Amino acid sequence: MKLPMSSQQNLIRVRVWDLPTRLFHWSLAFCFIGLVITGTVGHAALIFHFRFGYTMLALLLFRLVWGVLGGRWSRFSSFLFTPKATLAYLKGKSPSDADVGHTPLGALSVWTLLFFLIAQVASGLVSDDEISFSGPLSHFVSNATVSLATTYHTNIGKWILLALVLVHLVAIVVYSRRQRLLVSAMFHGDKHLPVPAPASRDDMRSRSLALFIFSLCAATAYWVSTLMPVF
Repeated sequence: MKLPMSSQQNLIRVRVWDLPTRLFHWSLAFCFIGLVITGTVGHAALIFHFRFGYTMLALLLFRLVWGVLGGRWSRFSSFLFTPKATLAYLKGKSPSDADVGHTPLGALSVWTLLFFLIAQVASGLVSDDEISFSGPLSHFVSNATVSLATTYHTNIGKWILLALVLVHLVAIVVYSRRQRLLVSAMFHGDKHLPVPAPASRDDMRSRSLALFIFSLCAATAYWVSTLMPVF
């Protein structure tokens, strides 16, 4: 529901999503689309599939660290809701800060997506189709593990992720009808709230820290790529 003009004028502007979190969000979305396309095309596109995969590995490593060191509402501690709190939210009893960062349902979506994205990237690293590609870590695990990971990566995980992303997009559309600034906040970082709330730190110092952390994560992903067996 769109608020009356008088109510909008009384809202408080709060920085919720820091720049590193926003860049992570849209970079992850771009990588996901790239992975879906290159994975579907296959053959010559597989080299780009690997590159998108390593980029996503770097992004996920960054998010795990930024979930501890990032801005107030990007930290995992800000959207750890108990099943009881989630059930209460479904009954219309929202936690006091549910409209600032992630809602309990939004948090559940984030945790689920992160889990399956990590599982997809991890399984890709140890997959081997015995024809055109081999993950860089496939020679470190048993043949049974490689076979299981390959089956999951190519036949199970990708469909789970596509379904989760579809549900995520539908939820955003539905929720945006109630709160029109939901998507735009992930572009400019701010939300307009009816009550004061602590803002996420988003200054040059925190952005420089994020750049340093991502550089380390990117270096780690590159190092993993160099472990590809040479025949």
